[in-house]
Amino acid sequence: MTRKITLAALAPALLLGGCVSFGGDAPDSLLTLTPSATAPAGVAAQGAQGSALAIVPFEATKALDVTRVPVQVTDTELAYLQDAVWVDRPARLFGQLVAETIRSRSGRVVVDGDDPGVNATDRLHGSLRSFGYDARSREAVVVFDAVRNGDGTAVISRRFEARVAVAEPKAGFVGPALNRAANQVAGEVAEWIG
Repeated sequence: MTRKITLAALAPALLLGGCVSFGGDAPDSLLTLTPSATAPAGVAAQGAQGSALAIVPFEATKALDVTRVPVQVTDTELAYLQDAVWVDRPARLFGQLVAETIRSRSGRVVVDGDDPGVNATDRLHGSLRSFGYDARSREAVVVFDAVRNGDGTAVISRRFEARVAVAEPKAGFVGPALNRAANQVAGEVAEWIG
């Protein structure tokens, strides 16, 4: 009798096990961006709200608003690189990289995130236009359109671009090349911001 009760109690759990899926196979590794310079721990940045910089979450094209690495095959054909998966969406990773680069180079108060919480008058917006591998030129390509406020009611925009040669179209080569290109662009944005 207790055997029947035990089997009856386990039956729903066994049936549910066949219905529940926790996603596909996990990738062997995930790609991320690593800043070439970081602000040292324990060093505080201080300033007035007028000197603080708020990084508004960056936009990205639909092709980049995924965790896959796009491959530009032709002018009109796009694919995704096999076994190359970002740990987060590229626009978010790139925004964090830009914030850390500006923070480490300028010593300014840099507030990034969905809700900065500081009413900083200086704000950096932007949109990733390209962040992947170009099969035609065999390069990792990062193109970023930045927008910030100027004097008074003026608005200033600038396009930044970096290209890094890639030995093979594989995640182990494309990931580091994209990291170098992203750091180059982040450095140029930091110089532009001042």
